[in-house]
Amino acid sequence: MLIEYLPVIAMVLIAAIVAIVFLFLAKWLGARRSTYMKRTTYESGLPPFGESHPRVSIKYYMIAVSFIVFDIEVVFLYPWAVRLRENSPEAFGAMMLFIFVLFVGWLWEYKKGGLQWD
Repeated sequence: MLIEYLPVIAMVLIAAIVAIVFLFLAKWLGARRSTYMKRTTYESGLPPFGESHPRVSIKYYMIAVSFIVFDIEVVFLYPWAVRLRENSPEAFGAMMLFIFVLFVGWLWEYKKGGLQWD
């Protein structure tokens, strides 16, 4: 049974070896001259202004996480909906439980103000 995976293992090993060889070749053969212009930051040909890492509101991250969670919901709902007629009653109950838990999470997020865009 393990013999069936031998081509995949060989391919992964060859890819890893080639990647390591290319990294060492780039380090060994690459240019090493450092000039003032290479060390300066580039911002549309103008001198940079402001901080390089401005502070970002936590709401940005909360909205991003919410989007990911509710977007993954579609990944689970779509295949289930396509095969709805062939699914068993247990599958229907499991999906209704999933939707219920997701709805409770949405209500909690709404109550905490995570969906406010101001």
